[in-house]
Amino acid sequence: MSEQPSSEPRNTVNQDQQPQSVLSGLAEIIRFAIIAILIVVPVRMFIAQPFIVSGASMDDTFHTGEYLIIDQVSYHFEQPDRGDIVVFRYPRDPSKFFIKRVIGLPGDEVNIENSVVTITNQEHPEGFVLEEPYVQTMSPAPAMSESLGDREFFVMGDNRDQSSDSRSWGILQEDRIVGRALVRLFPPTMVDFMPGDVSIDESLLEPQTILR
Repeated sequence: MSEQPSSEPRNTVNQDQQPQSVLSGLAEIIRFAIIAILIVVPVRMFIAQPFIVSGASMDDTFHTGEYLIIDQVSYHFEQPDRGDIVVFRYPRDPSKFFIKRVIGLPGDEVNIENSVVTITNQEHPEGFVLEEPYVQTMSPAPAMSESLGDREFFVMGDNRDQSSDSRSWGILQEDRIVGRALVRLFPPTMVDFMPGDVSIDESLLEPQTILR
């Protein structure tokens, strides 16, 4: 006796499972995206943030198109130091970010005359000339002096003749500082940790000669 073909469709189980498999895959993608957001967003907001350099104000330390990672944590525990490269919100337009070098610290008096920067403070009441091997150019300009209060900094670009900095728009308040340059990731030939970092041992500085 021949077997009658079953009227029940084949592969019923597989057909029922296919939509469930798609939904499961979508759920996994959504879950992965949520986890990534929970990790990436706090990191970018509070720990490290990428920036691309644009402009010539920091030549030859940085050039247009270089990709930097900014450390946003360290300055929650310590103040910026002289010589640090900092990224901050431009005081006249907080939607813009600038990158400059810290020249004057809270309590300093910064004097600039004939392209020479002199720092006077409690530790150096006679003042000292700031050695700046990183400066590309700095043409003589009218003498200026700026006294810094608590949480105030004086910043300048390394390419002084092409830099909009504290000489033109004034003192930088600490709460405007986003962080310091931690890593240069691009271009590959310029990968560097703490790019542009200059250690200044002020205990070894000679006092400025005062002409009478």
